[in-house]
Amino acid sequence: MSPEPRTVKECFARLEADPAGATGFFYGRLFAAEPQLRALFPPAMGHQHDRFFHALLRIVWNQDNPDELVGHLDRLGRHHRKYGVQREHYAAVGAALTATLRLFAADVWTAETGDAWTAAYRHAADTMIAAAERDAAQAPPWWAAEVTGHDRRAPDLAVLTLRPERPLPYAAGQHVGVQTARWPREWRPYSIANAPRPDGTLRLHVRARPGGWVSGALVRRTAPGDTVLLGPAEGAMTLDPDSRRDLLLIGGGTGLSPMKALAEEAAGSGRGVRLLVAARTAGDLYDLPDLRLLESARPRLRVIPVLSRSPGGSALSGHVPDVLPGLLDDAGGLSAFVAGPAPLVRGTVAALQRLGVPLQHVHHDLLAADAPVTSRRAPAGTPSSPRPPDRTTRSPVPRP
Repeated sequence: MSPEPRTVKECFARLEADPAGATGFFYGRLFAAEPQLRALFPPAMGHQHDRFFHALLRIVWNQDNPDELVGHLDRLGRHHRKYGVQREHYAAVGAALTATLRLFAADVWTAETGDAWTAAYRHAADTMIAAAERDAAQAPPWWAAEVTGHDRRAPDLAVLTLRPERPLPYAAGQHVGVQTARWPREWRPYSIANAPRPDGTLRLHVRARPGGWVSGALVRRTAPGDTVLLGPAEGAMTLDPDSRRDLLLIGGGTGLSPMKALAEEAAGSGRGVRLLVAARTAGDLYDLPDLRLLESARPRLRVIPVLSRSPGGSALSGHVPDVLPGLLDDAGGLSAFVAGPAPLVRGTVAALQRLGVPLQHVHHDLLAADAPVTSRRAPAGTPSSPRPPDRTTRSPVPRP
């Protein structure tokens, strides 16, 4: 790692003044020098520019936090395998990045600055390469999976059942990247909606987003017998195996999927679980019949629909933060998990803190970079919270 993080940060600040220009120049330089690398990327590059810049930003500002930086780079190195990134690609990226910095930070660029960036990038590349090689010794870069079930729950929503060709290890609460044959090199993350099963199958809840290439294909143009590709499981919003705390799980929209997996795993171990399913109307409770079946098989699981509009039946009326006070009889003894639209997550996490749930026991999937709430176990990149259509996980090296 660079011995002068301050030098690296001061140089990068010049790129922050024109991120679009800097990323455009970077990719132009990269593809001009190495045209074959263009094949690693999706047809549309718009979101890739943003992902590259924000990932680079995270690496730069973690120069003072080596443990956090190494952990992040380690995950990225493993993650990049499914995009076809090879050891030799990192040198090409480093050369294009140096050229970009030399141009956009010309007023502060010196031999010392160049040395600092070279050292910082070499450390990052070496860490990712080593992680990828360790991972390659024990796992494939991706899994082919047959679609064995496609249940259309709404015009824009489907529940897919997949059977990977070989065992895909994962924990409840994690997510996998998905690629369809219709859109090669386009990977999108989806939370797994069940705990690990003996037959190895897994379920995904997919809502078609406006302009979403992958989500639209999965909902409208996928059928049993089709094949998709799955990346390795990722995400840290998982259960602590040593904890016996009761759980409060809150899911809105397709943010229900990781909560359902956590409920299935936790209730099977004897922990008390309350699963709040947030929706606008009863018609939006697309998975309620399955949840009731799960509830009937798990004596310590209670499923509680919360409807913000047109309440009825056994559902609670209002927004989640409004109904929480009546449900938390032992706030200090709970672990809470929240997934769904960003306003729901922000409001719910703030309400849980006000009601006395310790922050270290509040876990969420909020992706927004400016999110005002944090969690000890919340992963950067858990997919269930809102994002631009079919947003992918950010990365500092070229990938599709």
